[in-house]
Order: sequence, then C-alpha cells, then structure tokens
Amino acid sequence: RVKEKKETLGEVLNGDRLVSAPFKLEFLVNKEDEVACKKTLSKVEVARFRSAIIQDYYFEMNYDDLPTWGFIGKVDKDGRDPHEYKYFLYKRVMFDILYNKDRVIEIHVRTDPNSVADLTEDKEVDFQYMYSAKWKETITPYEKRMDIYTWSSSLPHQLEIHLFWNVNSCGTVLLLTGILATILWRALKKDLVKYAHDEELAEDEEKTGWKYIHGDVFRFPKYKSLFAAAVGSGTQLFTLTVFIFILASIGVFYPYNRGPLFKALVVIYALTSGIAGYTATSLYCQLEGTNWVRNLVLTGCLFGGPLFLTFCFLNSVAVVYTATAALPFGMILVIVLIWTLVSSPLLVLGGIAGKNSKAEFQAPCRTTEYPREIPPLPWYRGAVPQMALAGFLPFIVTYIELYYIFGSVWGHRIYTIYNILFIVFIILLIVTAFITVALTYLQLAAEDHKWWWRSFLCGGSTGLFIYGYCLYYYYARSDMDGFMQTSFFFGYMACICYGVSLVLGTVGFCAALLFIRRIYGSIKCE
Repeated sequence: RVKEKKETLGEVLNGDRLVSAPFKLEFLVNKEDEVACKKTLSKVEVARFRSAIIQDYYFEMNYDDLPTWGFIGKVDKDGRDPHEYKYFLYKRVMFDILYNKDRVIEIHVRTDPNSVADLTEDKEVDFQYMYSAKWKETITPYEKRMDIYTWSSSLPHQLEIHLFWNVNSCGTVLLLTGILATILWRALKKDLVKYAHDEELAEDEEKTGWKYIHGDVFRFPKYKSLFAAAVGSGTQLFTLTVFIFILASIGVFYPYNRGPLFKALVVIYALTSGIAGYTATSLYCQLEGTNWVRNLVLTGCLFGGPLFLTFCFLNSVAVVYTATAALPFGMILVIVLIWTLVSSPLLVLGGIAGKNSKAEFQAPCRTTEYPREIPPLPWYRGAVPQMALAGFLPFIVTYIELYYIFGSVWGHRIYTIYNILFIVFIILLIVTAFITVALTYLQLAAEDHKWWWRSFLCGGSTGLFIYGYCLYYYYARSDMDGFMQTSFFFGYMACICYGVSLVLGTVGFCAALLFIRRIYGSIKCE
C-alpha cells in the first residue's frame, strides 16, 4: 500500500509529494529479480506512459536520505521516421548500494535496457516491475557521503571552464571599472583643486560645475515615501541574501534538495522584516516625511505585494493543472500565519524604532529655498541611456553564473559552488557601486541635482537585463513549453529580478550618497 510522507515546509514549497516505493531494501540483503508489482496497463495508461517517455520523464527516489534518479523509459529511433519510433517502458531496476560498517554511503540505480515493455501501440499491456539489489563495502566515511553529489555537479573539466569564464568576465569588467574609477578620481581631484582656488577667479566668470549646485544637491526627492520604502525593502533583501550565503557556507543546504533553501528564504524573510521597517521609516523621517504609518504599510507591500499576487495566480494555475507545485491549503495557512504573527509585527516594531531614532539627515551643505533650474542636457545624459549603461556592465559579471543557476533552478542540474557565486556577488556589488557613483558624478557635473531616484534606478537596472536574459534562456536554452511552465518561469523570474533591482538599487543609492557627502564635505559651501 502506498503511503504518503508528511512533508516539511521546504519540501512542499519545492513541489515534493513523496510516497513510499514498493521496494524492500533491507540492510546487507542482496536481492535478484524480486517482483515489485504486477499490473495490466489500459490503453489510456499506455498512452500516458508513452507521453511521459517522449517528454523524458524520470523518477527520483530517496533511500536513507540519499537521492537517486533514473529515466522511466526510452525511445528507439533507429533511423526511422518519427511516426515509426518505438517506445519502451523499463521493467527492471538494479540498485547498487555502498556501505561502511553500519552506515549507507552511496546508492545508485540502473535501468535494464534489455528488460522493457513495448508501448508503441494503443493496446493493453501486461506489466511486471522487478528489482535487484547488491551491497558492496566501501572505505568512504559517513561524513563524506554527500561529496559525490558535489563532484557529479562540478566535474573537473566543467569546473575549469566555469572558473575560466567567470575569471575572464569578472576580470574584464573589473578592468573597465578600474579605468573608469581612475578617470573619475583624476577629474574629481582636478575639480577640488579648481574649487579650492575659487576665490581667485574673476567675479564675472561664469560658474559651472557640481560645486555650484550645492544648495540643491541635498534637496529631498519627490515621492519620498515610495523612495524610502524601496530602500528599506532593498536593505531587507540584501540582508536576506547575506544570511543565505552564510547558511550555504556552513553546509546547511543539501546539494540535491532545494527544500531547506526555500524554507530558509521564507523564515529569514519574515525575521528580517524589522530591518525593512526600521530602514524605511528612519529614512522617511530624515526626509521630513509626516505619515510614517502609510510609509510602513507601503514598505510591507512593495515587494511582498507583487510576490503574493504572483503566487496566487501561479498557484491557481497549478491547481487547474493538478500539478504538485500547487500548495495545499494547510501550507498556505502556515505561510499566512508566519506573515501575520512574525513578519508584520517585526515590521511594525522596526518602524516604531526607526521613527523614535530621531536621526537627522546629515548634509554638509544647506539647501536653498528655491530649486535651481536644470540646464538642457543631451539625450545621452537622460535617465534611460544611463540606466542602460549602468545595468550592462554588472550584468556581464553575472552572465556566466546565470547559465548555471538557471540550469539548477529550472532544470535538472545541481548547483553546489556557492563560494564562486559569493565572489561573483561581491564583484557585482562593487561594480554596481562604482558605475552608479561615476554616473552620479557626471550628472552633478552637468548641474542636474535630481540624483536620488536616478542613482537608485541606475543601480537597479541590472534586474532588467537579467529579465531580458530570461527571454533568451527560455526560447534558446530551455525545453519548457505550455502555459503552466511559461507562466511559472516568467512569473517567478519577474519577482526575482524585481528583488535584484531593489537590492542593487539600494546599493547604488547608498554608494552615491556616501560619495556626494564626501565631495561636498571637502569643499567650502557658501
């Protein structure tokens, strides 16, 4: 009798619906051609199995928490036309199990290509499924039994190619960033020398440059509540990312099971809500905002709202398709309780702490009463061209790694090289900060003082490039099709790219703010 396993939160979020298998694998007991089950397949069942074979369906089984995989059948093409293909369902599997003393170390499953059932025609088929098991001793210690999954996902030659392309792309981008930083430093140094001798200039000489908008550069942006909420949400997601990397580095996540990762994302996101509330409300009050409660609600909904709506739509699609990706009502209730009893209270507490911090905005220059008129600028100094430039270079840093990540999240690859991903993440932050600072300097040099939103949008524009890569990956790299797969891919990737934009937008804004405070603090402002 088939028994259903009681899944954890992470397993349900991963779409796992585990049931007991009809194989009896007692410890150290070899078996040969044991019958697992017998059944006469109807015409409908034959057609369903044939469709599954065509779509390369495979099974996944777990023994002593060790996973193993195998295909359910094969297609015999043999040079024929497609309508002459033959379809076979495997009738026998063989388990090779390695042990060390009283511990299971490895398990491998092989299908017997000579023991098959022909499902080419639409007719009833008598089917008998058999299995064999062989136990072999190994010297591999129990503590290293997971290493095989790391090795299989990063073979030496694949790892070398992976490292080569990452070093090549990151090195190129860092070189360009270094050249840009050198040019920026020399230009800034020249400006500081010039402004230091400003009193020696003629009175009637036209004054231009970033110094002469010191009375407007710290003028607060429009839509300050939305801006503060975006920075708060970006800070929360950045903290979430850092914690995920920490857990990955200490080996919390199994290389073959994404369940613990999804569980960690839900729990850490809820626990870091206070960071979003504090950051957003504190910044909002520094920007002289008055309705901090509305700002707090906006902060809670800015990322969580689109994510919730996307989840509701995609979960409804999964229910219609009767897919395992559909979350049961009980698990949805658990997530709602986490949001109600953990996330929301922490968000409110963080907001109250941010409001009571009474921090003042630190500006080295006083803001004038009336804003300075921004001179006409060429098209390439507009927001869209600068966003395109700001997003392209950081995207190049992540391009190679995205291929492997997508293959793991949306395919059957196993991703285990978290240390490389962490290095790429650090380089991504550095490049984003430098590019945003450089573009902010050019904007101020053109006497355009509306840098607040521009710096955030320039930093976050990388998310748009990643979503553009999603289009390329879906149509050129993946075998996904159908409404459900398409909606899941583009729906959840839209949420992920949106989160990336919030994180990198926050990084870009913070870098630009530190830069502006530093340069205006180094000159004499009248």
